[in-house]
Amino acid sequence: MNSSEIDAVLRKAAVPEHSVLFMRAMSGGEPFLVGPYLFFAAEDWLIAVGYPLSCEPGTAGFDQALTQAVRRCRARKCWAIAPILPDRLKGCCEEKDNYYVLSPDAKVPQRLERLTDKALGLLRVEEGKTFTAAHRRLWAEFVGRVALPPDVRELFARTDAVVQKTPGLVLLSAWNPHGHLAACLLLDTAPHAFISYLIGAHSRTHYTPYASDLLFREMIRMARRQGKEFIHLGLGVNEGIRRFKTKWGGTPALTYEKACWEEKEATRSGVTDLMRTLASPSGAAMSKRELLAGFPRQRRFAMLWEIEKEGRRSWIGGTAHFFCYSFETSFRRLFERVDTVMFEGPLDQASLDQVSETGRRPEPESRRLIDVLTEDDLRRLERVVIGPKGFWARVLGFQQPDPPDVRYFISETRHWMAFFSLWTSYLKRHEWDRSVDMEAWHLAHDMGKAVVGLETIAEQIEVLESIPVSRVVRFLRLCDRWGNYIRRNERAYLKGDIKAMMGTTAEFPTRTERVIFRRDAVFLERMMPFLTRGGCAVFVGTAHLMNLLPLLQGAGFSVRRRR
Repeated sequence: MNSSEIDAVLRKAAVPEHSVLFMRAMSGGEPFLVGPYLFFAAEDWLIAVGYPLSCEPGTAGFDQALTQAVRRCRARKCWAIAPILPDRLKGCCEEKDNYYVLSPDAKVPQRLERLTDKALGLLRVEEGKTFTAAHRRLWAEFVGRVALPPDVRELFARTDAVVQKTPGLVLLSAWNPHGHLAACLLLDTAPHAFISYLIGAHSRTHYTPYASDLLFREMIRMARRQGKEFIHLGLGVNEGIRRFKTKWGGTPALTYEKACWEEKEATRSGVTDLMRTLASPSGAAMSKRELLAGFPRQRRFAMLWEIEKEGRRSWIGGTAHFFCYSFETSFRRLFERVDTVMFEGPLDQASLDQVSETGRRPEPESRRLIDVLTEDDLRRLERVVIGPKGFWARVLGFQQPDPPDVRYFISETRHWMAFFSLWTSYLKRHEWDRSVDMEAWHLAHDMGKAVVGLETIAEQIEVLESIPVSRVVRFLRLCDRWGNYIRRNERAYLKGDIKAMMGTTAEFPTRTERVIFRRDAVFLERMMPFLTRGGCAVFVGTAHLMNLLPLLQGAGFSVRRRR
């Protein structure tokens, strides 16, 4: 959306969510219009503002625009606010309320006028955008003593960054004669027709009676000076907040309904041992019972080849370390025909803990990603990995719980640990919370098969160390392409199409000669005695099959795709 389009929205804005620049700064989504309706989207999520910028509100027109927006963004997670939700979303409604507004021309009650005049004799009111050390102290004092909802706390925490980069946001501050900050309001003046009251705080350390009331009165006067038609006081929220707003003459205006839903059926939650080990700051282990408790939808395992020599048959399959479907049924049928199952390396908890421990303890002289990535890179990574966050994200109910600390991994772990941790966190947020390797590993043990690793854990850590920092940096900088990357890989993997999986523009960090091709010769040598006997199933990363299948043919095995 260009500047002229943004200005057109601000001219017609009717609710705080129409304030495009503020919403973009807080949610991390990009704005766009479908007819008279405003939307914000990033990755696979969508916020729909069902208050039209022209014409009267109507559920039919909004529903049509919403359907078009979902299709355009390929959104899975959706949130909508509207005066009245479409019928199909009634069952997804999470909240009903009213917006409260105040006319700048409304007469201030005589008692409040008298009290604010008294405060004005003690305080100096200032309008600005500079978030000073005094503002930080006031915010910290207020948040420390007042029980606030998480969404409001987030807005307090991010005020400094948001107010600096968002035109229209204003700090209205009340200073005492000693230069201490007694109270402050954060306002949004960008909408042409109104001012929005966002948050406010007053100090007990430097307490001045009625300092907040004085600023409230000044907000009314500011609205008059700017020719605003009304002041938007936001939602009623609870009885106490409603009383404060009505005390100043605020009245309920538009109705408000909020819905949250998923356009595509989500797989049930559950994180594999490997993903939990790599992505969780605590590194806490996950039990096998937890692993198997929530299998997602089943698919046929297509990335499988039958290999045979002298009448002895085995199978080799390409795994996806992280995926969104289960292949248990296919694996169970396959394992009934074999006595040995081989993997790239050990996947027991002790081995995974060793990988995690190594990744979290980099050598003092080792290169850290924080030394290479820029602040813009980090902010983009946070937006992509964590998803929408902040005041409006929490208000609308789509902020990720317990998001990963991107800057911790970038600063304090080995480069490959940072890559896997952020990548798996991103995949988890998109319901890629399974591991093909781990599912096969546990099932093989459950069925009493001999389970063999082609490498030791020390060899695997050595391979991880060989991943070039430059490739990790390049992949992280391409994080805006990750959504397309996983959608393309999902389709290709389910079809068993190796070439389509390898033909990606996002250069995956582990696809190097050292990680793939040099290991293939070792894999072939170590699996050969088992393949010669037959009755073996081998699982390696799918990228290895590009080279291993021709090597097996060269070793005299017939290789055919399992249909």
